Amino acid sequence: MDQPTSPQYTASELMCVNAARLLRDGDVVFVGVGLPNLACNLARRTHAPNLQMIYEAGVIGARPSKLPLSIGDPTLVTGASSVCGMYDIFTLYLQRGNVDVGFLGGAQIDRFGNINATVIGDYNKPKVRLPGSGGSQEMGGWANRNYIITPHQKRRFPEKVDYITSAGFLGGRKQREATGVRGGGPLVVVTNLGLLEPDENGELMLTALHPGCTVEQVKDNTGWDIKIADTLKETVQLESSELTLLREELDPEGI
Repeated sequence: MDQPTSPQYTASELMCVNAARLLRDGDVVFVGVGLPNLACNLARRTHAPNLQMIYEAGVIGARPSKLPLSIGDPTLVTGASSVCGMYDIFTLYLQRGNVDVGFLGGAQIDRFGNINATVIGDYNKPKVRLPGSGGSQEMGGWANRNYIITPHQKRRFPEKVDYITSAGFLGGRKQREATGVRGGGPLVVVTNLGLLEPDENGELMLTALHPGCTVEQVKDNTGWDIKIADTLKETVQLESSELTLLREELDPEGI
């Protein structure tokens, strides 16, 4: 993933910028660490200056001066609108429908947008045991919109995840609706090859390619026979101003 997608930018930069562009000015975003955090800070510094960032540890309206190392980094507190307990974040904000966007990631994402961040293999005898949910299950269930960022690799996109850590559309859109959760589910998956969005049944399909990427690359790196949108779009080239901001101010170390 760290190898350049083109001579001008890396795969991480490509995903970060395209994820940032999904955010709207004024959105309230539940932010994690890594690329989602970088994407949110990029959006706030460009087209969405009124973006409100919420962190799981209890920080609301964070305006970090540098990239935080974790959700509990002290840099998040300085200049924030409010600091409260984790219980308040999840109950008074997320579950009440006050969070517009949840940013998610995981080791596996299946054709219905279900995320696995718990185990690879059988749960009782896993090949690999992963960090687990954190707040991702709650975000997946209650945020009004969910965006996922992940590299596009076949092992990351199986037809069915080994374990559902965070529910997407389960076995289809009607199955999710039957659970009664308020959130809208995963709306866009941003990868280093393009954008995936759910169809009317909640199955992920390819809707846009990044410049220089092909449908064949997407098919070769997806564990099911992925559908292709009738009108396949191409994402907009990254701007030099976005890359400069990432490299010189937000992420000089290159996460």
